[in-house]
Amino acid sequence: MIMASQIMRRLLRSQQANSPARVSSLLLGRTFSTESNPIVATLFPGDGIGPEIAESVKQVFRAADVPIEWEEHYVGKEIDPRTQSFLTWESLESVRRNKVGLKGPMATPIGKGHRSLNLTLRKELNLYANVRPCYSLPGYKTRYDDVDLVTIRENTEGEYSGLEHQVVRGVVESIKIITRQASLRVAEYAFHYATAHGRARVSAIHKANIMQKTDGLFLKCCREVAEKYPEITYEEVVIDNCCMMLVKNPALFDVLVMPNLYGDIISDLCAGLIGGLGLTPSCNIGEGGIALAEAVHGSAPDIAGKNMANPTALLLSAVTMLRHLELHDKADRIQEAILKTIAEGKYRTGDLGGTSTTTEFTKAICDNL
Repeated sequence: MIMASQIMRRLLRSQQANSPARVSSLLLGRTFSTESNPIVATLFPGDGIGPEIAESVKQVFRAADVPIEWEEHYVGKEIDPRTQSFLTWESLESVRRNKVGLKGPMATPIGKGHRSLNLTLRKELNLYANVRPCYSLPGYKTRYDDVDLVTIRENTEGEYSGLEHQVVRGVVESIKIITRQASLRVAEYAFHYATAHGRARVSAIHKANIMQKTDGLFLKCCREVAEKYPEITYEEVVIDNCCMMLVKNPALFDVLVMPNLYGDIISDLCAGLIGGLGLTPSCNIGEGGIALAEAVHGSAPDIAGKNMANPTALLLSAVTMLRHLELHDKADRIQEAILKTIAEGKYRTGDLGGTSTTTEFTKAICDNL
């Protein structure tokens, strides 16, 4: 009964997200498709199992007749001096040009003199908000049956600004950066998201009782934005208390917005509530209407090329990309086929307790379209 009500709520939210009230700022630079003019999207297959699960996405999209034309880019073999990483400048330009993309898992090669691949993407493309919907999957039993929340993480600053130095021997200082501009921007997006998707509550997660200046500024910005949305219930929750509340009763939360480090931790915690990162979609929102959906799990090199990988996270991330493009009918069809395949239990990959190969699982999803 709980599952049925959750599915109904999600369908209603999808309809609301398709209404004229949808946030206009997300449509900047958007190119809509026609039968003769497909949308061009950048695809980073990634490393390890990335190419295998990217192929699953392409197969499912073909079966669903999704009007997407992929422009594929791979991680380079040498550092590009223009990006200081193994990502090429051409691949970044592809995302800037297309405004939309999908990224498989990327492992930063061990070495010196280059930036993390994921950090490069966030910084160069100004991907300021990471959005992760987290909901219980019908038919896949975990400790919780009622998870239905969204984490929205500020993606550009905080403790991840990379400003560290040694003060004296044995003493290292790391500088946490919180700015009004970035805080207002992610808060605005969180409330826009809540409004567009029929969500009733936004919770700002913080540690302002200790970090009064930095987290205090973040909260001040959230309060300022909240005043513009009187129809949305706004609350503030200290991060340690938030973690306890999440594992006790995830239904207490709806949309959570938070600075970078807290978002990294909380979003993974929420993924654990529903079965892990292999089931969790993610999408990064950038300035100018850029959306880069991604699978946030690792590249799993130990099973790469063995036809064992679970493509669910990348498939559901691709669904969020379709919703960003207003292709709601296609998104609904694919999401329903994924959930049905998992719920039936006949075809599941090893991480979901089954014995199916990536190919078999993907075919089952195509058959359920």
